[in-house]
Amino acid sequence: MNTKTKELTLIGLMAALTCIAGPLSLPLPFSPVPISLTNLAIYFSVYILGMKRGTISYLVYLLLGLVGLPVFSAFTSGPAKLFGPTGGYLIGFIFIALISGYCVDRWNGRFLASFLGMAAGTAVCYLFGTVWLAYQMTLGASASQSSFVQALPAAFAAGVLPFIIGDLAKMVITLLVGSQVRVRVTKAALN
Repeated sequence: MNTKTKELTLIGLMAALTCIAGPLSLPLPFSPVPISLTNLAIYFSVYILGMKRGTISYLVYLLLGLVGLPVFSAFTSGPAKLFGPTGGYLIGFIFIALISGYCVDRWNGRFLASFLGMAAGTAVCYLFGTVWLAYQMTLGASASQSSFVQALPAAFAAGVLPFIIGDLAKMVITLLVGSQVRVRVTKAALN
């Protein structure tokens, strides 16, 4: 198998993993944002594949969901999901892949550097998600700048605070399990 075929196969496998993990979600009664395994799949993808291929695998997943395959949380899909309350997180996941992947590549998968990269990428994702969620909260109201600013703390409370500990746990799981998979993929000359 040539290198390009191996690369495309790994990207496809990680996109498939994200398609399997992404719909598995737990709705929260106080938030429009569910607990999802999408970011776990992204962390894992970039830790195994690196920035470029890990980001491509997420973009494949995102495009599959946008064209109608039910791969987003709660088996949803389509552009309405992207423009709905959780759309900012779907876009923010791109930055998880880019930032985490950069740190994994730059520091060769070292635990602390990879963890900090995942945390930084997740912080950027939280930023996109919070801003978009606050914007969505003000759509029905008189959409003024002050109402948007007033919606930011509520969006942060609903879309970030309940997820911090779980996301940190997902990062640690990725680093513990991913390091073993990364070694095996490298030994098999697949990466």
